[in-house]
Amino acid sequence: MTNKNKLKNAMTVDVEDYFQVSAFEPYINKNDWDKQECRVEKNTHRLLDLYDQYNVKATFFTLGWVAERYPSLVKRIVNDGHELASHGYDHVRITTQTPDVFRADIIKAKQILEDISGVEIKGYRAASYSIKKDNLWALDILHETGHKYSSSIYPVKHDLYGIPDAPRFKYYPRGEDGILEIPITTLNMFNKNLPVGGGGFFRLYPYAFSRWALNRVNKSDNESGMFYFHPWEIDPGQPRTAGINAKTKFRHYLNLEKFYGRLERLLQDFEWDRMDRIFLGNGDKL
Repeated sequence: MTNKNKLKNAMTVDVEDYFQVSAFEPYINKNDWDKQECRVEKNTHRLLDLYDQYNVKATFFTLGWVAERYPSLVKRIVNDGHELASHGYDHVRITTQTPDVFRADIIKAKQILEDISGVEIKGYRAASYSIKKDNLWALDILHETGHKYSSSIYPVKHDLYGIPDAPRFKYYPRGEDGILEIPITTLNMFNKNLPVGGGGFFRLYPYAFSRWALNRVNKSDNESGMFYFHPWEIDPGQPRTAGINAKTKFRHYLNLEKFYGRLERLLQDFEWDRMDRIFLGNGDKL
């Protein structure tokens, strides 16, 4: 028996490979990426098959680097009826970029994705949710370069990202003439925002808690939630990166073997759709 309700939630995938995560930057040189065993194509096709099985449409925030190497994957995403969006070119955190470098990065990624797919790229998600209070200028540049929405701010306190006092649901951080921000889903408990939007937290929490939390967002807040993850999270057989510290090892490899089964349950327990249909369909500027 399912727990479906009238609100649809946004299903999103950050299309990057296991060796491209920010936490592995000290261990795997970007110049060596092409020497790694790439698994993102196979894993993403597996996700597309799963979504097809359950008639779910999703948004795929895709790296330009991945799109260049797997153009047929990008075309399948679009042909299957999913939304294609940008994750930047090669997963560089905005906190390490100047405005000019950031602008060049997102223009490059947008152009690659649009040239391959033939569709307009409306959405963007920053690597590691790296839009913070001190680099909100990135939102202005996204707007100037033709993006319609960002999904880059996590309203939580975290050692790597987050704006704890940011709004929990969609808003215009730079005013209504600017870009729409769609924050990662959180649950407010005891005056604190608890991250319940997916990824490593979905692997950490028992599935029953994740389901309860999203239900509460839908019913108590009367808002659509958003779920995110990466193709490598359904791949417990991925190569192990040597030399990583204990915290990184825990965060990256925890419960990978459980993720696919939990994801399949999530697809059955809730209604899902693309970001643009859920958040750009009620009067927001297209």
